[in-house]
Amino acid sequence: MSLTINTNIASIIAERNLNNATNNLNKSLERLSTGYTINHASDNAAGYSISDMWTTQISSLDIAADNASMGGDLLTTAEQTYSLLTEHLQRIRDLAVQAANGTFGSTSLKAIQSEIHARLQEVSRISANAEYNGIKLMSYDGTMKGTGISSDGIDLQVGLYANKDSIIKLDVDLFKNASVSGLFANKTYGSDNISVYVNAAANSVVTIAADKYNTEDAYQAIAAACSGLKMASKSTGDNPVYNFYIQDDGTKGAEKMIGFIDNAINEIANRVTRIGAAQNRVESAISAIDVQSQNITSSLSTLRDTDVGHESSKYIQAQILQQASATLLSTANQTPSIALNLL
Repeated sequence: MSLTINTNIASIIAERNLNNATNNLNKSLERLSTGYTINHASDNAAGYSISDMWTTQISSLDIAADNASMGGDLLTTAEQTYSLLTEHLQRIRDLAVQAANGTFGSTSLKAIQSEIHARLQEVSRISANAEYNGIKLMSYDGTMKGTGISSDGIDLQVGLYANKDSIIKLDVDLFKNASVSGLFANKTYGSDNISVYVNAAANSVVTIAADKYNTEDAYQAIAAACSGLKMASKSTGDNPVYNFYIQDDGTKGAEKMIGFIDNAINEIANRVTRIGAAQNRVESAISAIDVQSQNITSSLSTLRDTDVGHESSKYIQAQILQQASATLLSTANQTPSIALNLL
């Protein structure tokens, strides 16, 4: 190679290698400091796109897991509320069994009627107030008005996509009316409907249809039937007084009502069974989401995260090359001065 003054090839080569070593050093510093091997699309164009998609999926799966958990909480709220209703109905049944015994007089039976009446009111009150995040859990009676539920029920979004495989549907029947009307209406015992017994007396002043059970008259009359009483009269006014007398025509209303109450308890048991099945699906969805999220996170880590050991080696290599290139560049810059010795 000829000795020149205007063009110093050795310096250019050393400078280029110094720049490369500096760029590599800076890149290693960035990867070590951020913890990511892909910080820009230019680092790995395909990998950047894939990691961005996986990051989005992981975020959505976290939301899906929260959705499933909220669905589980909704179902648990309904189940526990039904447990309260069952406690009241079981107590009403106990009182009906007690009233069916022939050793109680009018005063005792009226005391039993009073407690049953209060518990029937509480059943309707609890069911009317059972809600989760503004959604009525026990108020569906064929119309969605005021329930916060669509005609198809509730869709739990527990997957990544807008298709049926990403949704768990909670059927609208899970949220059926659980008031006295919802639990007792259209339930028979023996071959008779309850209205036969609450209106059996010829002088009864109350007529109760199955869709009118959530009324004060109905609570009083049903409680009377469970107590072996009949309604005799009702005063007028805002706070009417109800009068009852012991059934003496052989109908034995309290005995008949035991089976009627059993039907209501069984209705709750059937509903809770369906709720339990839905809870199992929700719990399964949560487990599946956890597995999917874990695997995508692992893949994302493999693609994007910095291998500290490997990158540290590259950092040391770039650092040494940078120092060597800087030293050699300094030497190369002095090479043209040798020409002065020839002049």
